Amino acid sequence: MQVEASPSSPESLAVEYIGRISAVPKILQAVTHLTGMRFAAVSRVTETSWTACAVHDSLDFGLKPGGGLLLETTLCSEIRKHHQPIAFGQASADPHFSQHPCPKLYGFESYISVPILRADGRFFGTLCALDPLPAKLDQSVVRTLELFAELIASQLDMECRLEQSDGALLAAADTAKLRDQFIAVLGHDLRSPLQAMSVGTQMLRDVPLELRWKKHLDRMQRSCDRMSDLIRDVLDFARGRLGGGIPVERRSCEKLEAELGQVISEIQSSYPGRLISADISLAQPVNCDPDRIAQLFSNLLANAVVHGDPGMPIRVQASSKAGGFRLSVNNGGSAIPPKTLERLFEPFWRGSGEQGVPSLSMGLGLGLYIAGEIAKAHGGTLQATSTEAAGTTFVFSLPPPRKSSRD
Repeated sequence: MQVEASPSSPESLAVEYIGRISAVPKILQAVTHLTGMRFAAVSRVTETSWTACAVHDSLDFGLKPGGGLLLETTLCSEIRKHHQPIAFGQASADPHFSQHPCPKLYGFESYISVPILRADGRFFGTLCALDPLPAKLDQSVVRTLELFAELIASQLDMECRLEQSDGALLAAADTAKLRDQFIAVLGHDLRSPLQAMSVGTQMLRDVPLELRWKKHLDRMQRSCDRMSDLIRDVLDFARGRLGGGIPVERRSCEKLEAELGQVISEIQSSYPGRLISADISLAQPVNCDPDRIAQLFSNLLANAVVHGDPGMPIRVQASSKAGGFRLSVNNGGSAIPPKTLERLFEPFWRGSGEQGVPSLSMGLGLGLYIAGEIAKAHGGTLQATSTEAAGTTFVFSLPPPRKSSRD
């Protein structure tokens, strides 16, 4: 059933364009997190062909970028014709798709596919996911995938315009419009349904239930928390790259030590087997945004827990003096190569995967990038060093606020 695109065909050019969009692999990862399905893809769909442009495959489905399926064996002709999504959680129980040959041919029960439409209305292809197991799908899931498809289409339009204009930049007005729309979408359309699900889950946890159902609710709450973190990271990325930096609200904070202690407690509860040694002594109030400093610290500490040597303790030190502040997080493990160390704070980037060198970014690959942006927004610095003897250390330094000429 599978076919291959010619190296010089329009389909191979579509694969190349999608491959240039660094956010696409992270979007596919987010789709699998959201739907619970283990296969997700961006496809190019024409009148005669279906071609995979990007793939996230935990099923060993066997489809690679550039590979194709016979169009008549897919559901995409209908999507191309009507520009409407198709979604079902259990094909065998669905009145229409239980008799459709496509789910039976490829062996899936759950499926979702939304159209990717260019700015001028032209149909490019689909963002889709599938799994042999049933899945629970609702309108909030469909809407979220539609938003991801809009983002892919926007980035695709940008790549095409850059190609046609020999790398010319988008007009400032277009960039501002894209920024405002993207931030608004993330802030409302994604967070609102997620908050409703989280509140509902918390209410159910207060109802007397059997232990097995409470375990399901705990997993649901962790999934809600995970998605909330993903949305927060992408929103901060949008603000940082398109909106002029991550916003901070600095004030004299006398309870920063308690904020840092809370972060340690939360990380420790998620990783009870890891030893975290903390030396926090804040003799002076710190002029900062405490919520953002807690976010920075959480990203650094989680990075150390996940990627450090599990047999060695994580050491945290924090001190303040005359309004200045210094925070360090150290973990043992293999030294990070210098070339890798230079790229730690880049967005959507992971380690090289060399033997003994773990992938260093978390989640969508934004944790360390956002930590660096928070440091910049405070007028501070975030630096990393790594040696075999001393391990890997991240140091955030915040100078005291400047005194005005009237002081």
